[in-house]
Amino acid sequence: MTLIAILIGTIAAGVGSVLLAAVLGMAMLGRYTQHMLSLAAGALMATAFMHLLPEAFESQMGAQQLFAMLLGGLVFFFLLDKAELWHHGHEHHHPDASGHHSSDEHHGHTHVHHHNHGGERPSGGWAVLAGDSVHAFGDGILIASAFMADMRLGVVTSLAVLAHEVPHHIGDLVVLRQTSGTDRAAVVKVSMAGTVTALGGVVGYFLLARFEDLLPFFLVLASSSFVYVALADLIPQLQKRLSFRETVAQVVWLGVGIGLVFVISSLAHAGH
Repeated sequence: MTLIAILIGTIAAGVGSVLLAAVLGMAMLGRYTQHMLSLAAGALMATAFMHLLPEAFESQMGAQQLFAMLLGGLVFFFLLDKAELWHHGHEHHHPDASGHHSSDEHHGHTHVHHHNHGGERPSGGWAVLAGDSVHAFGDGILIASAFMADMRLGVVTSLAVLAHEVPHHIGDLVVLRQTSGTDRAAVVKVSMAGTVTALGGVVGYFLLARFEDLLPFFLVLASSSFVYVALADLIPQLQKRLSFRETVAQVVWLGVGIGLVFVISSLAHAGH
């Protein structure tokens, strides 16, 4: 039963987010992407701080160990990010007229672009898909650990993953449209990377079925992933200088993301 729930949750998050991104992207709802970023940041932080961490701290593990794991997780995701395998930012997803931002050269992004001078990016697409696949596999393991702890927690976590993958995939589709030539090919490629989420879910399920004691650590790891993505990837994009109205809209959408998690978890509670 839990495995079925994990599969549904991971496929909804992995592939559902790609399809939603494709619909939003094709409808050219570009301005809503910013709102999605705010909503996703709120949802991720609320899920981490209000659900995953409290669940982990209810175990017999000491607070010292769990906080050490949280710190270690943040550093780990930072290093993965440097290696281009975690959220690989959005900077090379929106090429400007010159092809890419100069800041890329200083952030280890050169290997995505260094041999493209004509706007073609032969390696860009594969770099995005490799990063997406690793990220999706990790998400799958994290969703599995949430379902193993509590069904309701699994539902909330799946939805938080889905929320933050949508703006991310909109960026991926922009890059892959350039390398694939067609929209359909781009959607298929990103969806295939998304299905790796289900693979991560199955691996996570069998891993945690054997090593139940590791569950609190996985929940903390999931929290550190969510907090890292929210603070390092989403929030910096929201920190641009904006008008008062746009700033209010951001704060409202951040609140909507947090509120959404509370509503979903209370509905899930009512369902039990």
